[in-house]
Amino acid sequence: MGPDNTSIIRAKDVMRKGIVSIDGMTTAREAAAKMRLEKVSCLLIKKRHADDAWGIVVVQDFIKEVIIPGRTPSDVHAYEIMTKPIITVPADMDIRYVARLINKAGIRRAPVEDGGELIGMISLSSLILDNELF
Repeated sequence: MGPDNTSIIRAKDVMRKGIVSIDGMTTAREAAAKMRLEKVSCLLIKKRHADDAWGIVVVQDFIKEVIIPGRTPSDVHAYEIMTKPIITVPADMDIRYVARLINKAGIRRAPVEDGGELIGMISLSSLILDNELF
């Protein structure tokens, strides 16, 4: 899929490395400040225990769940506005399938997973804007 159409580009090749995460008890105000500081548009919500699932908070959640209803950001916790469980992408997945999965799921981004560990984040826009795929 690269310039010569013979090499396979995988999620791990184009993901943003590292994950920015917070505790579910973090307030919306604190979460937004963390997003600004880290220059990210989403935060992963940490698992409470080994059998729990990861959650995610994206910019749209703040708009839909805090701003529009007129809630006070310091009174809203991340767990109240997060999506859980999340869809993850295997690190070795071909980006053609990554793009198809993310698009069909109706989401814009997904964490990249390798051996049960979240190692990065991939988004539809980063496939085009941050990489020279074509």
